[in-house]
Amino acid sequence: MPPIQGKPAPAFTLDSTNGKGVSLKDFQGKKIVLYFYPKDDTSGCTKEACDFRDALPTYGKDVVVLGVSPDSIASHDKFKSKYSLPFLLLSDPDHSVSEKYGVWKEKSMYGRKYMGIERTTFVIDSAGKMAKIFNKVKVPDHHAEVAAALADIK
Repeated sequence: MPPIQGKPAPAFTLDSTNGKGVSLKDFQGKKIVLYFYPKDDTSGCTKEACDFRDALPTYGKDVVVLGVSPDSIASHDKFKSKYSLPFLLLSDPDHSVSEKYGVWKEKSMYGRKYMGIERTTFVIDSAGKMAKIFNKVKVPDHHAEVAAALADIK
């Protein structure tokens, strides 16, 4: 069952670019922007990550951004370094967390069907509840939508 707005965010622990396992509970008391993206260093994913990087200072000191994709930590480390991303990237190679969050879906490109991440952002409040869910994210100006959602959280 995918997350529902107003309900608690599903717990998880994933390897991250800080060299440790990261759990949602590690950020208790903070607002979290948890965004799922298909692949490191591709055009849309790079634009989205750089937009979050540039918008992060405007989100407030109590906001944590976490990016999740099936890519390896080595891939994440290169991506993070190349674009000076100031937030953690989490590796979900078996897509277990992506499935738990309902973002691992059948996709289609040029008539070929395959499984992959549907670009989705979850804004989680400081109590660990889903404050806003953005499905099928369109990258341009998405960071501004997230800022508005964060501003609405008390």
